[in-house]
Amino acid sequence: MVFLILLFFSLFSWGIIFQKVRFYKAVGQQSQAFYDRFRRTSSLSELYSKCERFPQSPLAGIFKGGYEELSQQMESPSSGDDSPQVSLNPGKLKSLNSVERALQKTAHTEMTALEASLPWLATTGAVSPFIGLFGTVIGIINAFQGLGEGSVTTIQAVAPGISEALVATAAGLFAAIPAVIAYNHFLNRIKLFGVEMDDFSAEFLNTVERSFGVS
Repeated sequence: MVFLILLFFSLFSWGIIFQKVRFYKAVGQQSQAFYDRFRRTSSLSELYSKCERFPQSPLAGIFKGGYEELSQQMESPSSGDDSPQVSLNPGKLKSLNSVERALQKTAHTEMTALEASLPWLATTGAVSPFIGLFGTVIGIINAFQGLGEGSVTTIQAVAPGISEALVATAAGLFAAIPAVIAYNHFLNRIKLFGVEMDDFSAEFLNTVERSFGVS
């Protein structure tokens, strides 16, 4: 039973690790591509219409949240479709703080998406060694019980049972070590993504303030 539990933890953790490696790679690539487009664009509304091309980019999500709040403050009506439209006329922005709050709210949502499934890796790293140790203790107890019931009381009689019991500890470490390494690595990636999101939010606010001002 102990080995089945550890096998489940290990396989599920490796599945998360491979999925996260691909996911964070896509996040990095799409975020860089979106940021490059943001720096080159002369129209926020045009960039907004292209955000769907970057579904994995938290920067695109933050931009959408800020742009939609910005569009609600502008005096010009929508162009008739469901996409917010902003007329680039200075002096129409009512509150820069509300745009900043929208950016922060969207950033929290994006951060939650980045952190999804990571608690499982932390749980695997923390619990698996103890599960393995539990299996070892049970195995040693069984080995000594067998020794007491037998007629031979030498170390050779209990050595095979103890050896098998110690395998449970090794299995627990085998499940835990990759999970801990991956968890710490992914946390570092998320921290870097968080810095990028903060920098992008500040740059977006600067662009809005320069383009629209505050009425």
